Amino acid sequence: MTDFAAIDDEIRQARDRARRRDQLTRQRVTLLGQIDEVGNLLVGLERQLAKEDRDVVKLEQGGFSAFLSGLTGNKEERLARERAEAAAARQRVAGQRSRLEWLTSDLRTTDQELAALGAPQHELEVLLASKERMLVESGDPRGRDLADLAARLADTAADLREHQEAHQAGMAASQAVGYVLRHLGSARGASTFDMFGAGGGFADMVEHGHLRQADEAAWHAQRELDRFSRELADIGVAASPQLPKVDTRWFADVFFDNIITDALKHQRIARTAEAVREVAEWAGGMVDQLGARCADLSRQQEQLAQRREQLLSS
Repeated sequence: MTDFAAIDDEIRQARDRARRRDQLTRQRVTLLGQIDEVGNLLVGLERQLAKEDRDVVKLEQGGFSAFLSGLTGNKEERLARERAEAAAARQRVAGQRSRLEWLTSDLRTTDQELAALGAPQHELEVLLASKERMLVESGDPRGRDLADLAARLADTAADLREHQEAHQAGMAASQAVGYVLRHLGSARGASTFDMFGAGGGFADMVEHGHLRQADEAAWHAQRELDRFSRELADIGVAASPQLPKVDTRWFADVFFDNIITDALKHQRIARTAEAVREVAEWAGGMVDQLGARCADLSRQQEQLAQRREQLLSS
């Protein structure tokens, strides 16, 4: 069985490379879709940012809008609001540009690995044809059984590896989304404290700090979710989870610090947290399903390995 062992090893390696190429090809399709999605999103965000910047310039330089705001005595309030809107828009643009850079970098890495893999499917076909000739010539009945087991073991190992990769990506995404939820929960607590007039300016600062941390955590979490969706695509699951934007504007705290605006802020934080919680629950559910599937594949792999050992020992 020495010749069979040698060619089985070559077949296993070629099969692994072919599976990896298929995996990378699926990832590439998902990456291209994500890049296209972010590119389209950026067009709208950049257009919105340009509008917000124009509104700020109009108020700063004067003009009819500034004149009307001056007459009503709310020019500074409106200018602060427009600046806050522009800053929020700029932050969203910067975040999506960073996301686009991450995705583009991942695409380059994927293309490089695809190029290095060459054409493993063709190599596999040549090796399988060669082994088929060897089996026919040898007449050993164990040969066909071992060949079948080798193929099933290779497929099961590849499936297990892909599911484990998806499981690990899901755990990372779930953890990252959890960080967002925790910061939003802290912001909501500070908002509750402030809404009943107990915190004042200090509660506002604490709330705003947690919102900024939640926003930063959300960008990291979105990157992990993007990676998770690509790993899911590898195992045939289509998903594109998106986190809501975290509103970090603070102008209302400066100019309109009252029970009404406090309540509106509180509701906004609560709605954002609920949307993030839905993503967290989805991610957690997927992680549980993947964990169960990994355990099932591990059992299958062990059973096949035992059967192979029995054949070789007979």
